[in-house]
Amino acid sequence: MPLKSDISPVVAIIQARMSSTRLPSKVMKPICGKPILWHVVNRLKAAKYLDEVMVATTTHPSDDVIEEWCSLTGVPSYRGSLDDVLERYYGAGSKAGARTVVRITADCPLIEPDLVDKAVEKFSEGVYDHVGVDSSFPDGLDCEVFSFEALTKARNEARLASEREHVTPYIWKNPGLFRLGAIKSPEDLSHMRWTVDDEKDLKLVTEIYEALYRGDDVFHMREILSFLSRNSRLLDINSMTVRNEGYARSLKEDRVVDKAV
Repeated sequence: MPLKSDISPVVAIIQARMSSTRLPSKVMKPICGKPILWHVVNRLKAAKYLDEVMVATTTHPSDDVIEEWCSLTGVPSYRGSLDDVLERYYGAGSKAGARTVVRITADCPLIEPDLVDKAVEKFSEGVYDHVGVDSSFPDGLDCEVFSFEALTKARNEARLASEREHVTPYIWKNPGLFRLGAIKSPEDLSHMRWTVDDEKDLKLVTEIYEALYRGDDVFHMREILSFLSRNSRLLDINSMTVRNEGYARSLKEDRVVDKAV
């Protein structure tokens, strides 16, 4: 099905770094013999509306391994600021010549390609500057679609450290400046946690992969939900972890900065 308006090139940019505090080097942790980052890229390649999938890592020496992995696997990459992820996204989008950016984090090895397509399709209606997958979905299906124009405006104007570190808060905190849309789940699944921030998360996601993994042929959200409905005890593994803990910490420690942090 064609998109409703021409928003190409649509570039998915995956932010990835090795220096995660709660689970260091998590993006290269193996699940079913492949790094988490490979699974994220592979699942995004199953989306219909992405023109390119790119990894945006940092210039820190610890992230040399990510650039090397990208080079070996043929995945385009960009290296930018460690802390100013907004600036990193702007640089990656510029390098790719993106007209539309799809923001993905590398700790989401269960990212749903069909949901990414729905967000891109909604964005293509031409009435939004930003479309996000909202928190009614499981944590770990996070996806944001926004214009490169909106990204540029945020990059030029955002001054809080939290806005620079988390890329899009300046956009969705300013509905008077940006037209915002959202994809909502027909069922509240916000109690489920499918992201990988710590060892408990990794254990749950590994259990899901070991049951459903089919190599390059991705499994989908409906299969995960069916599996978990039959094995509901698995949800207890990481049920006590707080959602969006990193952003909450950034807000607590927030400060005004010059453009780059």
